[in-house]
Amino acid sequence: MSARPFILNPDLLLRAYRLGLFPMAEARGSKTLHWLDPEARGVLPLDGFHLSRSLMKTLRSGKFTVTADADFSATIAGCAAMRENRPETWINQEIERLFIELFQLGFAHSVETWENGKLAGGLYGACLGGAFFGESMFSTATDASKVALAHLVARLRLGGFTLLDTQFITAHLARFGATEISREAYHALLAQAVEIPARFIASPDPALLLREIEAMRKESS
Repeated sequence: MSARPFILNPDLLLRAYRLGLFPMAEARGSKTLHWLDPEARGVLPLDGFHLSRSLMKTLRSGKFTVTADADFSATIAGCAAMRENRPETWINQEIERLFIELFQLGFAHSVETWENGKLAGGLYGACLGGAFFGESMFSTATDASKVALAHLVARLRLGGFTLLDTQFITAHLARFGATEISREAYHALLAQAVEIPARFIASPDPALLLREIEAMRKESS
């Protein structure tokens, strides 16, 4: 009698995140996932987000329309798409399927930036309590992903989140204040954050959202 194939489901994925693990595939066409719990973990302190003067100018300009949870499937597809500067991606079909299911259950969210009615960038991630696990972002227009990230941080602050996990550190994320902490320090922060009754606010009051973004800019000065 052959064994039944193991199928990863959203519940098991959330249990893994609670333990500090996250999945990645070697390539878009990969059939298997690898579970990572790196010795050094990237986090972006929500009270230490660096919002530059130039990005604030873009946010105020109205160049982009920003939404959240408006088109999750298109956002993750944009993150998974192969581009000239990124010929391969770690988001395989299994990850895409799982996160769409997580979104339908309310445990994953996206932020989208639109230019002239077309999706120009965005990001997505999972959440548990007051922890948000940032997965990936993409951009097809200058500053589109940066605007999405600023809006994500503002929404997380308004919703009572305490941890924004970036998994790894890149030079791009470091410019916004992301830093590396040890695995042990991350696990301690995670254990506290998942017990916090935070709420992802997809459509906050516009005046309240603007006030939060303005506060982020003042903290960056």
